[in-house]
Amino acid sequence: MTERIKKMKVVVPAKIDRRRHYILVLDTETCNTISINGKLDMSNVLFYDIGGAVVDTHGNIYHTFSFVNADIYLDEKPLMDSAYYAWKIPQYEEGLKNGSRKLMTTKSISLYLRELIKAFNISEVCAHNARFDKNALEVTQRYVTKSAYRYLLPFGLVWWDTMKMAKDVIWNMPTFKRFCEENNYFTPTGKYKCTAEVLYRFISKDNSFDESHTGLEDVLIEKEILAYCFRQHKSMRKGLYEQ
Repeated sequence: MTERIKKMKVVVPAKIDRRRHYILVLDTETCNTISINGKLDMSNVLFYDIGGAVVDTHGNIYHTFSFVNADIYLDEKPLMDSAYYAWKIPQYEEGLKNGSRKLMTTKSISLYLRELIKAFNISEVCAHNARFDKNALEVTQRYVTKSAYRYLLPFGLVWWDTMKMAKDVIWNMPTFKRFCEENNYFTPTGKYKCTAEVLYRFISKDNSFDESHTGLEDVLIEKEILAYCFRQHKSMRKGLYEQ
């Protein structure tokens, strides 16, 4: 098995344009812990894959990374069996072999992200359905360190949620409503779907697109949702906790 990396240096551009507003877009893939009644507990997910990109509000990319969390991927094999997309494990093995993904410990991932955030002077981290990813980072950090450390990212970062942005901007578009109606993109409660896959199909005009459900690959479509929402110049909620 590939040796896990305890620390990895952040390689950033020699000169960073400080006039730009940089945002860290993240996506995690998780396995589940089991609740007392034997059902999967969505509040206790542990991430085995984290991908990210430093972008601006136009969707331009300045840095990317793709890490497999050794503390879960290697050390929690029974939990990995419960991963939503466990059948993709051969894909991760191939990525680790060819170097497109790096096997990192939770601690090394935290150190890397903190260095990256400092280098780009980042104050916002963004995800689609950000509550899920934020929870996955914090639960994993506490699980691995036995609560000695509680936050994987620097405390005080503002979390943005592209799902919330999309609900304020894209959801209300007549063209999006028609797109959902024509393709039967509805939730079980009859609302228009707001998944990253459906939103990206609408934005890209590619109705055959299938979401990868791997960290970095999903980040690359989520940053397009972010940029699209900003391009509309509409009033929208960005913060995870905005009402």
